[in-house]
Amino acid sequence: MGHALPTKQQAAWQDYEIGMFFHYDLNVFVEEKRPGWDHRHYDEYPVPDVFNPRKLDCEQWMEAVKAVGAKYAVLTASHGSGFMLWQSDAYPFGVRQSPWRGGKGDLVKDFVEACRRNGIQPGLYSHLRCNGYWRVDHPGLVNEGKGGDPKRQAAYARARLTMCRELWGNYGPLGEIWFDGAVPDPGLVGYNVLPYLRLLQPEAMIFQGPTATIRWIGNEKGVANYPCWATVPSIQEAASWENRGMLDRLCTGDPDGKTWLPGECDTPIRNHEWMWKPGQEHLLKSVDELMQVYEHSVGRNCNLLINANPDPDGLVPEADLQRYREFGEALKRRYGAPVAEISGRGGVIELPLARSAVVDRAILMEEITQGERVRQYVLEGKTDAGWAPLARGQSIGHKRIERFPATKVSAVRLRVEKAIAEPWVRRLAAFEG
Repeated sequence: MGHALPTKQQAAWQDYEIGMFFHYDLNVFVEEKRPGWDHRHYDEYPVPDVFNPRKLDCEQWMEAVKAVGAKYAVLTASHGSGFMLWQSDAYPFGVRQSPWRGGKGDLVKDFVEACRRNGIQPGLYSHLRCNGYWRVDHPGLVNEGKGGDPKRQAAYARARLTMCRELWGNYGPLGEIWFDGAVPDPGLVGYNVLPYLRLLQPEAMIFQGPTATIRWIGNEKGVANYPCWATVPSIQEAASWENRGMLDRLCTGDPDGKTWLPGECDTPIRNHEWMWKPGQEHLLKSVDELMQVYEHSVGRNCNLLINANPDPDGLVPEADLQRYREFGEALKRRYGAPVAEISGRGGVIELPLARSAVVDRAILMEEITQGERVRQYVLEGKTDAGWAPLARGQSIGHKRIERFPATKVSAVRLRVEKAIAEPWVRRLAAFEG
């Protein structure tokens, strides 16, 4: 077979469709006293004492995850400040040095265990290229990214490897490991995390980096281009697209690519804000906005990773939690009960309806274990005047959601106009307007 196929892990991950990102760092705790502080304010660094989320409850976080129907979740175990949310021996700047639970708390442990209790795949983020405590910045060098201190760089390298061994080795199998800004060049920064990754988490999905199994789609709006193919020429080529600012190319992929590297669309629920700040409930995306994000991410052959902003108490704010509930309920209403659905193989898949209905949406899915075979298609509806086009497209992949003007039909059919092999349609479903 000449076209790219997903691994077992990639195919399972694409079935998850929605994940939730939890951003939590010291910014959350200093924001009210020092608005706008971030990890690059090196000369006014908070002490670990500020971290004391007295009501923190990862089970409450899972309410948000389940409300939107997410199947995996990713925690920023150490974000830009370098503050570590687990019991670490790497250096003295984490929960062990905080008053939270008498210095005995381990948020990573709580998070991973809560995920597993609730049937959610746990994932972890740890920023390799930024660490404010060490004054490390892009591309992963001390002295605020400028380097020039080999002794200090070597000390950071030892600490960085300790962090990776702890995160990837102490909490069992992880569903996803998230590299922000990819993995630093070992020759430049003096350490190589990849051997530990292969040894400790061989089955995890990897977001970005030289061993990536998932790619970024070039923006933080949560939307993909169309078409958006799950394939690229190579991992290295995809990385070069990003490095050269070819973000549309990164998003679109390459239908003739030989490497399966599906896209993940990440976005905050509060417009442009990844961390909690006071008085920003008005920034919450509306249900209509979230639905558009879903249809332009999951509905364009990608996964959606939507953010959550726990507050200083350690809880997802009630306004945010309510919006997740509303969004999840809207998804069920819109896509939970099709008029009819079918699967099949071949260039024409016809879906008869039990009764004529006014439809305005359809879900198309390929059997991606057999690859992306469809290159061009037309979706048609059987009206009183005969078959009429409802929508046309190129990429289907894991899932394509088509929206079209409401049309009364007695049947729907998918007619594949171009394909590189026999089309395998996992699902064709029509929905009433």
